[in-house]
Amino acid sequence: MTTVATAPLRALTVRQPWADAIAHSTKRTENRTWSVPARHLGTRILIHAAAAPDRHAVLPVENPDARDWPDRRGVIVAVATLASCHFDTGCCSPWGEREVFHWQLADVVPLAVPVAARGALGFWTPGDDVLEAVRAQIGEA
Repeated sequence: MTTVATAPLRALTVRQPWADAIAHSTKRTENRTWSVPARHLGTRILIHAAAAPDRHAVLPVENPDARDWPDRRGVIVAVATLASCHFDTGCCSPWGEREVFHWQLADVVPLAVPVAARGALGFWTPGDDVLEAVRAQIGEA
């Protein structure tokens, strides 16, 4: 597995409340219309909460803890391993959507102090200051 210290660490922007569901709940499936590029499989990625929320979001499960999620935006909220990717087969309940790719996340570590960063579409590379702040929190040099 590639580690934060040895590989360029990429970020993925996710709208709220989905970023919080990854960082603070059980969401381990990220739904995308495109497959994960093979070079990113097995790598650690940063989960960035987008500035704009998903206005149409409906959580697929009743989660009383959701009201306590911080709902921060424009920040890195977690680090995760991008474990695998597959096209929907009616699987990945309750977080997997139909007719899209399911990106499977593992080893999710929420950040105690979210790190401000400007997001982008697709995978993007954060600045050195953002990477240093994240690494300091997760204990990696």
